[in-house]
Amino acid sequence: MATIDVEGVQREASLLLLEDARVGDYVIVHAGFAIQKLDESAARETLDLLREAIAAVEKQESNQN
Repeated sequence: MATIDVEGVQREASLLLLEDARVGDYVIVHAGFAIQKLDESAARETLDLLREAIAAVEKQESNQN
């Protein structure tokens, strides 16, 4: 098991499916399992896209109220 951190939110995730994960690695987690490692550039790009999507949804929701 490992503790993962996304934007300051910490969760537990299993590393059973990744044999070479180390502290500081970026991983994709699904259903509580780390399923793939990402290089730092890809991880940062993915996080940026998720932030943009969240901001767009929040903006749309605020416009509807």
